[in-house]
Amino acid sequence: MNIEQARFNMIEQQIRPWDVLDQEVLGLLAIVKREKFVPAAYASLAFADFEIPLPAGQQMLSPKIEARILQELNVRKHESVLEIGAGSGYMAALLAHRARHVLTVDIDPALVALAQENLGANGISNVEVALGDAALGWPTHAPYDVICVSGGLPVLPRELLDQLKIGGRLAAFVGGLPVMRAQIVTRVGEAEFRVSEVFDTYVAPLTNAVEPSRFRF
Repeated sequence: MNIEQARFNMIEQQIRPWDVLDQEVLGLLAIVKREKFVPAAYASLAFADFEIPLPAGQQMLSPKIEARILQELNVRKHESVLEIGAGSGYMAALLAHRARHVLTVDIDPALVALAQENLGANGISNVEVALGDAALGWPTHAPYDVICVSGGLPVLPRELLDQLKIGGRLAAFVGGLPVMRAQIVTRVGEAEFRVSEVFDTYVAPLTNAVEPSRFRF
């Protein structure tokens, strides 16, 4: 396989048609080598429009979804980011290139180890990987400029919104089968939030995600 041709095809055939036109985001997809964050058994699928299996029954999001979320969050160099769901570390690596610091939290020790290994091997030094349940955020280091939830949520808990700075943005996949809405929520005041629904999709639910019956707003 010609890796650079496959990467080019991914960007031009999958990601640009999904309205990802930010040149910095497109450039990052060439800089951060996706194939180095994919389990070896799936190396040939690193650039496919496909959710690649990870340990603990989890998956990497498809490339176009990762790129679109990165574009919509519009992370800036002075900002701190919380990612919920470390996966392979790839999304954290993309976020880290645009942010001051990224904290990525995962409930599964195998994924924490995988993300740490991949980030270290690729020289990403401004990401901290933590083991824990961040379904309601990670208040220890709040507030954050950006929160990126890399798993599905039946509902969006108020606890997550409360951990955003004013002006901060949160990306989440909200809903259930058959379709979820990818939302960007911007905190515009102490108790005021603006919601933008950017596309429909379905991703696997976040472990311990709040169910509607427990929802408190």
